[in-house]
Parts: sequence; structure tokens; C-alpha cells
Amino acid sequence: MFENLIEILKANPRKIVYTEGSDARILSAADRLKKGGFLTPVLVGNVEEVKAAAAKGGFDIEGLEILDPATYPGMDEMVEKMVELRKGKMTPEECRANLSKGNYFGTMLVKMGVADALLGGATYSTADTVRPALQLVKTRKGANLVSSCFILVKGEDMICMGDCAINIDYQDKVDKEGNVVLSAAAQLAEVAVETAKTAKVFGMDPKVAMLSYSTKGSGKGANVDLVREATAIAKEKAPEFSIDGEMQFDAAVSPVVGQLKFPGSAVAGYANTFIFPEIQSGNIGYKIAQRLGGYAAFGPILQGLNAPINDLSRGCDAEEVYQMSIITAALA
Repeated sequence: MFENLIEILKANPRKIVYTEGSDARILSAADRLKKGGFLTPVLVGNVEEVKAAAAKGGFDIEGLEILDPATYPGMDEMVEKMVELRKGKMTPEECRANLSKGNYFGTMLVKMGVADALLGGATYSTADTVRPALQLVKTRKGANLVSSCFILVKGEDMICMGDCAINIDYQDKVDKEGNVVLSAAAQLAEVAVETAKTAKVFGMDPKVAMLSYSTKGSGKGANVDLVREATAIAKEKAPEFSIDGEMQFDAAVSPVVGQLKFPGSAVAGYANTFIFPEIQSGNIGYKIAQRLGGYAAFGPILQGLNAPINDLSRGCDAEEVYQMSIITAALA
């Protein structure tokens, strides 16, 4: 997988900004990427502190850009742009204060075209990485929400799972008069389509299973109705993808069970992209695949934003930073 992504980046040079430029794991990945020559790291932080941390760890970052919010020559322009983006919700002073932090500063570097993608979260929480992205980069045209997926790899086998990290569950969104402006099913359908698109970026031919405790009406209840309705919306929204449901996991992965429970489905028994009805089952599911199934898990990969911005686990190591850097930049 990574060989293919690296070839993409060699043909399409990209810059990736790191919000925590003095972190040893970030510096290790930046050193490695510099040597690889297919991706350009940009480090956020105090120049002397970043250089000292690199020297202490023995990392070669000579020639890489280090951008410090405290001395950045374009800060006034950045503040003005952020005030405009926040549409009166923040004063210039509040914007300047936020832009002194690596997460907001790095996000604005992407927004203003200084970098193509961002990777954060080595020390910031997921919320502190996603919030600036939503406020500044925002969702792309046609997207109603940000979601996530994980790419899981074992040998030549690759699968995709979503949403396992962002959307807790799916509830109808209503206006002040109580009218539904975005149904729960439409939200889940959007996650399915976005996850299929991500899977395709990674070279997969997505066969999307909308997971449930029911297969084709075998179970009843509001949760089953949600998945069934979402499946219908996703199929209509993206007829170019093979999407089917609702179905249980065994029906999704076993050809014998799938065709017994869901005869004639092009997905049942052959699924490689799995959409969970809420975050709890999604998070549990991908971790079972990772820990018991022996899959390497890459993500969460954020979906629906105007630019690739991804979140690291605070427990990540340098190898994970390197791998997520390639994934994030390739999405640009």
C-alpha cells in the first residue's frame, strides 16, 4: 500500500505541516521523509526549540521549514483571514491568541495554501485537531459532516471501516421550528459514500456493507430502520459504488452465509468496506480486527473536509507518524 502511495506523491509533490514540530516522534518522521524526498515536511514551533530537540534526538532536519507563530511574517494577514472565516464569532484579539497555538496556526497554513495537508494530535486531543479544521478549513461543498475511517491491512488483504472515531451516533438534525433538515439516515449514508471514496483512493474496489444486527429484515427496531434507510439513500446518492444492507457481519464476509441470508447481493459475502451504525460498535470492531485479527490499522482518516487533516493518537510512535504522513499527503 505504501509503495503505491509513495509513487503517487513522487508524481504529485506535497507539503505537510506538523502542529507539534518539537516532538521527537514528529522529528523522526520528518527526518525520514526528508531523506525519502517524496514529501516536504513543515514544522510548527519555536525555531531554536525545534532545532534543539532535533539535535538531542540526532534527527536531520537541515533545510526544512520551521514556522513559529510568534515570529511569522504573515500573522497579520492570517488574523484578518481568520476573523473573516469566523464571521464575527471571534474578535481579532481572540483570533491572534488562538493562532499562537500550533493547532490553529497549522490549520491556517493549510487554509492559506502554505501547506497541502496537516497532521496533528501527537500531544493535542482529537477535539483540538478537529475543531480548528471545522472552523477554518470547513467541510467541502456537498458535505454535511466530518466522519472518519480506518484502513486495515494484513498482507495483501485490505479492508476499510467507518465511522470508528468521530460521530458518536446519528440523530435527526432539526431547525428552530423542529423541522428535520438532515435526517440521521442521510448522515449515515454520507459516511458510507465518503468511506467508499476513501477506500477507492487506497486502490480498493469498495464493496460496502451497511452493518446491523439484522440481515434483510431478519430483525426489527429503530436501529435496523436507520441502517435500512441509510442504505437506500447511499445507493441513490452513489450508484457507482456497490452498497448493500442492512446485513450482519457474518453475512457481509462469508459467501455461504451471505448468499443464504441475502441471495443475489453483490456485496453479501464479499464486503471489504464496513459501515457501522454508531461509534461504539465501530471502535470495538476495528480494534477486534487489529488485536485478534492481526490487521495493521491506519487512521483515523478524516473525511468531508476541504483539505486533508488527520489526527494522531497521543500514544503513537514515530513509525505511525511516518505512515500517517504518507496517507494524509496522498489524500491531497
